[in-house]
Amino acid sequence: MSFDIPSFHRRAVETPSHERVDEMRSLLVDTLEDAGEYPEIDDLGNIIASRGDPNGTHILLNTHIDTVPPHLPYERRTEPPGPGEAVDGTGGDGDGDIVCGRGACDAKGPLTALLDGFLTVTPDDGRVTLAVSTDEETTQTGGAHLAETVDADGYIVGEPTGLDVCTAARGQFEGTVTIHGESAHAADPGSGQNAIRAAAPVLQAMESYDDKKGPGEHETLGRPILTASMIEGGEATNQVPAECTITFDRRSVPPETSETFCGDLQAHLEQWLPESMGLTVDLIRPDTPFPEAFATDTDAELVRTLQDASGGAVRQFGAATEASYFAEHGPTVVFGPGDLGDELGAVAHSKREYVRLSDVRTAARAVRETVERLV
Repeated sequence: MSFDIPSFHRRAVETPSHERVDEMRSLLVDTLEDAGEYPEIDDLGNIIASRGDPNGTHILLNTHIDTVPPHLPYERRTEPPGPGEAVDGTGGDGDGDIVCGRGACDAKGPLTALLDGFLTVTPDDGRVTLAVSTDEETTQTGGAHLAETVDADGYIVGEPTGLDVCTAARGQFEGTVTIHGESAHAADPGSGQNAIRAAAPVLQAMESYDDKKGPGEHETLGRPILTASMIEGGEATNQVPAECTITFDRRSVPPETSETFCGDLQAHLEQWLPESMGLTVDLIRPDTPFPEAFATDTDAELVRTLQDASGGAVRQFGAATEASYFAEHGPTVVFGPGDLGDELGAVAHSKREYVRLSDVRTAARAVRETVERLV
């Protein structure tokens, strides 16, 4: 069957999904049903549809329908928005190749390409599944659930990669370092243990962690990154603070995991505190999944096939993604039209978000050819 790429992409970008995804999910379900498919919605609100023989090779196509706020209106232009320019709906509605709006590249452009590949391929000896999550930009419980409940032999995860085939990405998780001291009157600071003062050597120790205790440099992903991003402490101006909390962002590389990191960091930081003080390292939202670092073998058939079809480079992806959950189960790549940023600055998640419609078509063709060859 044929699939109208510009029409669906326009309707998707025009549909807000930064606060709720109900309307966007209905658009996707209706599109699948109009094409004669039978999508299901699982317990977490993910949309799943399959075609072909369940006994053959199985390729899963995944992306997400939620976006970051705020919603940006749909525009068609001949040139991308300039630096500092915001998409506000006044940029035109012609036939230019540049489509602007929230989700244009992250990830409704990749969604459109994957949907085209799903609908236009008739598997000869295998199965293709479209599995779309609804909370990738927040808790990522949907993607983690899909990875645990839908088995496949290979996974293509739609994100803006500039049509490159991305086989690896750093993990990402957040946490806190809480320093525990003892409060006292500020007129007699020696009678207490100042947790804010102790934060200075702790911050220095965080800078040295990867040199002394970290996993080292990964051959594909390079060095891990540990960033202190917020600090908070104290309750009154005339009181020695008993507690100080440093919030951090961690971008991990294999073999480090979120389960092992906190204990290792805590053991390193404790050496920089007086014996009379203590600290704890904890993950933020420990009951939700964290995207771990992953690296797929660049010689995997899925990688070679998609690279041949797309003509893009094989490289790492620059952001954390739900691909990490699928990579635990089989060869996984991240691929799609659009870019996280261009020579003028940020694109995805920015006020100038855009994608080239021609790149959406190219991505769709590459996905279509890859699925045809593998199933």
